[in-house]
Amino acid sequence: MSLVNVENLSVSYGAKTVLAHVSLAIEPGEIVTIVGPNGSGKTSLLRSIIGAVKPSRGRVTHGPDLRVGYVPQRLHIDPTLPMTVARFLRLPGGVAPAGIDDALTQAGVPDLSTAQMSQLSGGQFQRVLLARALIGKPNLLLLDEATQGLDQPGSAAFYRQIETVRRDTGCAVLMISHELHVVMSASDRVICLNGHVCCEGTPEVVASAPEYRALFGSGTMGALALYRHDHDHAHDHDHRHEHTEAAE
Repeated sequence: MSLVNVENLSVSYGAKTVLAHVSLAIEPGEIVTIVGPNGSGKTSLLRSIIGAVKPSRGRVTHGPDLRVGYVPQRLHIDPTLPMTVARFLRLPGGVAPAGIDDALTQAGVPDLSTAQMSQLSGGQFQRVLLARALIGKPNLLLLDEATQGLDQPGSAAFYRQIETVRRDTGCAVLMISHELHVVMSASDRVICLNGHVCCEGTPEVVASAPEYRALFGSGTMGALALYRHDHDHAHDHDHRHEHTEAAE
């Protein structure tokens, strides 16, 4: 059974329709990326899936055992507020220390529990947000532009961690990103959105689709191949970068 079914979904804000007749399903264990230009309705779709936006037409149905973990685009924490990572992950309470340790390990930052939130690098901060999303042992992980503000090596390392999370936990992943060549390389399926579903399929199929190229040009196919080459032959370099950042 699908974790999420979106059927003929339309979303409007006043007189403006941002999504029209969108249908898709998220299956257990798959990584799905939604790409599209600014204003294409990506975040509205994600918010509809979690129930934060009410559709003007159509419906969203959830599987009977859906557990969602959400990694936001950004989260502001007052830098003057003293708060360790462990304390942040305990909010709003009820999380055992072992659960915090497990989540940080799954997020790739097992040694950060005593660090101050205000002292984390951008990459470390996003890993902590990922750990928070993993505490509830989700079977669907949602990421909304989760690497915005990170450099390309940091983004690539983050998305490789997402692949590791999927491998180790079996959870499905639905993510939105503007970093086409990075996230498409980490995806089983890509959905190109521009107010409606323009095209969908494997990364290679979507990257060569006329509808996709009309929105993004033809350069991404080369970037996709380059990234995959780098992923195969320079993994150790990025892995070292990731651990260097985690040690900062």
